[in-house]
Amino acid sequence: MSRAIVQNSQEGAILTIYVQPKAARNEYLGLHGEALKFRVAAPPVEGAANDALCSFLAERFDLPKTAVTVRSGLHSRHKRVLLKGIPRRRVCEVLGIGS
Repeated sequence: MSRAIVQNSQEGAILTIYVQPKAARNEYLGLHGEALKFRVAAPPVEGAANDALCSFLAERFDLPKTAVTVRSGLHSRHKRVLLKGIPRRRVCEVLGIGS
């Protein structure tokens, strides 16, 4: 796995994500090129898909939703998302990806 997919920062882990909105359910699918692929059931309207992605990640990493922030890509399928207080190593463990 490329280190650019999940990076450490002073605030926490920054994930490079590819998101597919309007799916049957919210789920993590694995790698998609140089990104982590997630599906969310919400449509890409008025931030609903971003909210669904943040909620899903918060639940998966046992974080408050306020600790998950879309840093870039608000209107794109390609996003950079910060998980505050979570180290890169923990992301790799939870998602079952190589470090």
